[in-house]
Amino acid sequence: LPPELYAPRVSRPLTARWRGLVASMPSNPRVYLEISVQRATVKLAFELFEDTVPRTAENFRALCTGERGRSATGAPLCFRGSAFHRVIRGFMMQGGDTTKGDGTGGESIYGHTFRDEAFVHRHDRPGLLSMANAGPDTNGSQFFITFAATPHLDGRHVCFGRLVGTTGLDDDDDAEGLRALKVLEAVATDADDRPRNPLTILDCGQLAGADDEAAEEAGA
Repeated sequence: LPPELYAPRVSRPLTARWRGLVASMPSNPRVYLEISVQRATVKLAFELFEDTVPRTAENFRALCTGERGRSATGAPLCFRGSAFHRVIRGFMMQGGDTTKGDGTGGESIYGHTFRDEAFVHRHDRPGLLSMANAGPDTNGSQFFITFAATPHLDGRHVCFGRLVGTTGLDDDDDAEGLRALKVLEAVATDADDRPRNPLTILDCGQLAGADDEAAEEAGA
């Protein structure tokens, strides 16, 4: 949900009751991807919509941290070292194939695939995270990041996150994240939309939230 829906839109200061309610609301997790672009590295930070699609958000979060190790079939349950195999300007970039690297593989933390959770978020802007699939209820580890609004994907792909910049901090500039995304969108591709130079996820993980930072400060 957009941030403006988290608190009442009023011109006067929030009452103590509202401040308490807002403070008690759980914050969605944030993750990052560090992606190689020739000799440079681009970092993208995302908020995952755990509050509305928790199962899908958890799949992506755990694949960023790699905390699940390997699946029962031996597949790596982490994006680190995998690449974006398809980039289409004005549309999206697709990655997350952790087993074959060509868009035909990958595996979720729940098994080979899992069901579509909910279609509550629209594909209405650039920088959205959404699940790639091979039809209904075939979500695995593959995902895509939109370069533009893609309304024809609404109701067909589960949107579960949004770009929040390059560091994921509350005061981060969303425009900086979109500039970084433009760098990725502009890479050279072949006739099959494959990047001519690998776009490899060099590192990925979960960013510390406000609750974690507060705990660290209290323990210092």
